[in-house]
Amino acid sequence: MFKKVLIANRGEIACRVIKTARRMGIATVAVYSDADARAPFVRMADEAVYIGPSPASESYLIADRIIEACKATGAEAVHPGYGFLSERTSFAEALAKENIAFIGPPVNAIAAMGDKIESKKLAKEAGVNVVPGFVGEIRDTEHAVEISNEIGYPVMMKASAGGGGKGMRLAYDEKDVREGFESVKREGLNSFGDDRVFIEKFILNPRHIEIQILGDQHGNILYLNERECSIQRRHQKVVEEAPSPFVTEKMRKAMGEQCVALSKAVGYYSAGTVELIVSGADPTGESFYFLEMNTRLQVEHPVTEAITGIDLVEQMIRVAAGEKLSMTQDDVKIDGWAIENRVYAEDPYRGFLPSTGRLTRYKPPVPGWTDDGEENGRRGIDGVRVDDGVYDGGEVSIFYDPMIAKLITWGKTRDEAADLQVAALDRFELEGLGHNIDFVSAIMQHPRFRSGELTTGFIAEEYPEGFHGAPTDEAVTRALAAIAGFMASAEADRARRTDGQLGDRLNPPAKWQVTIGGANHKVKIGHKHIKVDGEKIDIALEYTPGDRLVVAEIDGSELAVKVAKTRTGWRMTTRGAIHDVRVLPWHVAPLASHMIEKVPPDLSKFLICPMPGLLVALHVGEGDAVEAGQPLATVEAMKMENILRAEKTGVVKTVNAAQGDSLAVDAVILEME
Repeated sequence: MFKKVLIANRGEIACRVIKTARRMGIATVAVYSDADARAPFVRMADEAVYIGPSPASESYLIADRIIEACKATGAEAVHPGYGFLSERTSFAEALAKENIAFIGPPVNAIAAMGDKIESKKLAKEAGVNVVPGFVGEIRDTEHAVEISNEIGYPVMMKASAGGGGKGMRLAYDEKDVREGFESVKREGLNSFGDDRVFIEKFILNPRHIEIQILGDQHGNILYLNERECSIQRRHQKVVEEAPSPFVTEKMRKAMGEQCVALSKAVGYYSAGTVELIVSGADPTGESFYFLEMNTRLQVEHPVTEAITGIDLVEQMIRVAAGEKLSMTQDDVKIDGWAIENRVYAEDPYRGFLPSTGRLTRYKPPVPGWTDDGEENGRRGIDGVRVDDGVYDGGEVSIFYDPMIAKLITWGKTRDEAADLQVAALDRFELEGLGHNIDFVSAIMQHPRFRSGELTTGFIAEEYPEGFHGAPTDEAVTRALAAIAGFMASAEADRARRTDGQLGDRLNPPAKWQVTIGGANHKVKIGHKHIKVDGEKIDIALEYTPGDRLVVAEIDGSELAVKVAKTRTGWRMTTRGAIHDVRVLPWHVAPLASHMIEKVPPDLSKFLICPMPGLLVALHVGEGDAVEAGQPLATVEAMKMENILRAEKTGVVKTVNAAQGDSLAVDAVILEME
């Protein structure tokens, strides 16, 4: 077994690998850039080596610096995590030349499966179903249009070396192909150094199901069941679960055996994932097609660990050291249900725009996961596990992936795991930047999610006008009114104790008007009860002025509410929605109707940058006439290009930014007449 392993990655996956290596008695080495100098994974490792500036292209993607760090520290093996160099054959080959073990699959398997075009050819030769498409070299946009017309719309354009949702565009017609083809090439080149693109038929009502593969260097290959990854946004997974509510035992066996056969055809070992696209319109489950193989550990691996009890990182290390798998296919079971939500630095209330900055408050519902080696320990604390790599006061950088943490829950049933997600998300305190906690909580509560009727179009279909918060039922609204009234009385009670007030001892108000969503509620605080609109509510809670999380017990169930003081009340967040709550004493409330409403300024004539990013293209100049929907500028943030379009017809009056400028959020790019 290895004595020292270097982790060629950062963030939560670096922390994840370090924890398991430590339990196995293996020393660890971290590598870090300027942006990660104070990151938790750097402090957690036994040794840390600086490898360059913040951009990944100047640090984590430079193989020579990783190898130099191995030599300097005596690391015998490298775990690449996911992303960066994890699927780069040249890196694995360079390690082999230096007699450093690569904790991953053989080079030939990475090469065969890492190239989406070649992998489809191999899969077809091996008798695996593949999606109809064009897998040759595409010369230019005109050629792409010709191919797309032959295949039939809709089609998907993908960067050959792509991954993580980057370098992908869906085209419903010729216009979409002409607009998107060059953009896909650029994203492929910028993110992966490869601008080749392939085009394939887009399967309607598709489900994204993947099979976890695990093999050793002695010819043994197993499938560790499936994961359902259909809930995606911009082809980036948001929710993952294991098992899938769609997959039957018969389907699981057919998919698993086919994926094992494909893996054997390329001599695969280590952990890997075969991704399948399955037609949700076919209840037999027989309409599944090979999509791609990820020759590395997946972000969503914890849900497989939770239901099988198998530590995938440990198995990868043991396989790389030459050990045989200690289990057979018959040993692989399914125990319960696990769901993972990715907590991203993106603002769903502003069209999911990337959000960067300092985490002024970071307090997950349970402490970060620790690897105690116990099978049930992979399920976290009482079924709640947090895998993260950030800290309170740390910064989410523009240079890397926007994922902040992964929240994994395990229950005996799917509903139990989903309920645990909602409760844990309510307790997840995260301030300082935009995040998607409310959004994933809304998904967990959504009737369609609970039914298991999922497709990759779930988010687009269920939130066509964007996300504005989860629906709030009457019981939660009444509870929020009671909590707000109670907090107001507690604040007033503290205020009355201030020295220097006129008169005798003051009594805090006990009657309040609480306004939620435009509706007024009368709340009366008694010695042993709280009334909302004249009805007693069975609620127990504690609140000390300054608390940011209030946990109430209502009719035997728990409701956790994040609270932030405002001028006239609180901003209260729970169950996937934000509520701006106004609280006024009864005798003051009637006067509110006389207040003049503040009207926001008209910003429609400005093109405002919706996120921090780089202005990579300015498509218009001063004096140009523009039509509604016309592209005006392209801004790149977190390696994704975002096209900003005109909201209405007009003429460009002034241009305030130039191509190549780094823009802050809400920066004015141009003004219309």
